[in-house]
Amino acid sequence: MMQNIGFIGIGNMGIGMAANLAKFGHRVRVFDLSKDAIARAVEQGCTASDSVKSAVENADIVITMLPAGAHVLAVYGDEGGVFNHAKSGALLIDCSTIDVETARKVSKLASDKSFEMLDAPVSGGTIGAAQGTLTFMCGGSDNTFNRSKQVLEIIGENIFHAGASGNGQAAKICNNMLLGICMIGTSEAFNLAEKLGLDAQVFFDISKTASGQNWSMTSYCPAPGPVPKAPSNKDYAAGFSAAMMLKDLRLSQEASIQTGASTPLGARAKALYELMGEQGHSDLDFSAVIKLLADSL
Repeated sequence: MMQNIGFIGIGNMGIGMAANLAKFGHRVRVFDLSKDAIARAVEQGCTASDSVKSAVENADIVITMLPAGAHVLAVYGDEGGVFNHAKSGALLIDCSTIDVETARKVSKLASDKSFEMLDAPVSGGTIGAAQGTLTFMCGGSDNTFNRSKQVLEIIGENIFHAGASGNGQAAKICNNMLLGICMIGTSEAFNLAEKLGLDAQVFFDISKTASGQNWSMTSYCPAPGPVPKAPSNKDYAAGFSAAMMLKDLRLSQEASIQTGASTPLGARAKALYELMGEQGHSDLDFSAVIKLLADSL
């Protein structure tokens, strides 16, 4: 069934998601602070809006993809925001990656306004967004999750219900902390293999069938050669930038402090990605950490 969708935040991830919804036949009205981003979305079949209000006032579903918790709070809660202008009964889905506390706060505000809301951060990068193969980690009630699946299945391949509001964000930051740690470990292994005179392809072929096998190696190999579509074979053009990885690692360490969880490897991973930023390489793919570890950045 065709629905009216208001989509707010159409950057590197949002553009692919909005385009796929439009291709499926939904009427997608988009808003972003970047006029260039809006223009790109219009080229993909979306309709431009000049404000949050105009994007959401007739929407059956509102989807947001925003940089941080403060932006989510503002877009939903400000005078010109979603809560004041979305129609009664609209389904609200926030796909931003933000801190758990803010996600739960915004969900409570939505409930107070009689809206159903899902936090649904994603994994899969810009390639997954463009191809409609994202993984969604969802927090919210059973009813809200079931309501949301029909639209999320258009833009995602794996849709998981992690539990109550905020649990989607919890799953995302834990997953990405693990991803950052694994990428660093994989990079260290390939750098050591090279120093020992072991060819990267040979090491890849061996390790992918051995106990060291992991997604960072087999799907996103940081060493050039073994995985043709990986950023390492495209001068580390970002599919998922080092800056975005650092954002998620910072969220994981804030949560670690708040909960008292011990995450020493997560803390070290954050420090290494901070160093990439300090050296001016935040825009490179996060797999370029292999070059930092090799002292070649």
